[in-house]
Amino acid sequence: MASETVEIPVIWLAAQACSGCSVSLLNAAAPEVGTFLLEPFVPGRQLNLLFHMTIMAGQGEPVVKLLEDTARDRKDGYIFVAEGSFPTKDKGLASTLGERNGAPVSMTDRAAELAANAMAVIGIGACASFGGIPAAAPDVTGARSVGQVMKDREIDKPLVNIPGCPPHPDWFTGTVAGILLRGLPGPGDLDELGRPRAYFGKLIHESCPRRPDFDAAKFAKAFGDEGCLFQLGCKGPYTWADCPTRMWNHGVNWCIGAGGPCAGCVEPEFPDAFSPLYKKLTEERLDRFAIRT
Repeated sequence: MASETVEIPVIWLAAQACSGCSVSLLNAAAPEVGTFLLEPFVPGRQLNLLFHMTIMAGQGEPVVKLLEDTARDRKDGYIFVAEGSFPTKDKGLASTLGERNGAPVSMTDRAAELAANAMAVIGIGACASFGGIPAAAPDVTGARSVGQVMKDREIDKPLVNIPGCPPHPDWFTGTVAGILLRGLPGPGDLDELGRPRAYFGKLIHESCPRRPDFDAAKFAKAFGDEGCLFQLGCKGPYTWADCPTRMWNHGVNWCIGAGGPCAGCVEPEFPDAFSPLYKKLTEERLDRFAIRT
């Protein structure tokens, strides 16, 4: 007799976001996103994407009710995925979802409610993980990461950050597959920023194919030149990710491979500390933002 498959609901909420993180996930290759979200690709366990504003067909009050019912009836039994950052100024009205008693409900309040009742929270992308572009100066909405919202509301639930602008789809599918297979990340699985060490455990600089040029002080003076891109703004020496070995678009290429500098998009200082993107990072900025080296 076949064993019963355990279904784990997923609520994916996108606040101040461009949908790039969702689009990146839709490009997942192994497994493909349909298999990942709709079939039991891990024996005995299956995800059920109940709510995702970008790709779901439903709309209006019925889907908002589904979100609320899941948070209430499936307490500690669903995964909450946060995309985008969450506004705190002006009662969070820069980003809202649905109404309650005739008044709009801020995405920040929705995120707090969903995080409080989830089995685990995943911040997907730079904005949800660290604030990202919406939190960059002048930060007119008071943008906060999902982790900051949880801290502000004193919500103590497991949190995994998967940053990037956008993040690689493998980082998300691999992290969730690990949760389904082995349970929530244990001691040592995450770094001090809540990122999985499996994907964010080495500096890009360590595995960059242009590293020999850096060591030999052979620096490109203009884009298209041979040599290390450090003088042209590459943030690889300060960025922790496996982009050089994993690459993007099913392993076709990656930023530096295409001749552009690393923008440091998986780091909490992105984008303010790393701007201008095409200029060398100064010692003043290193010190000001306490960038790890």
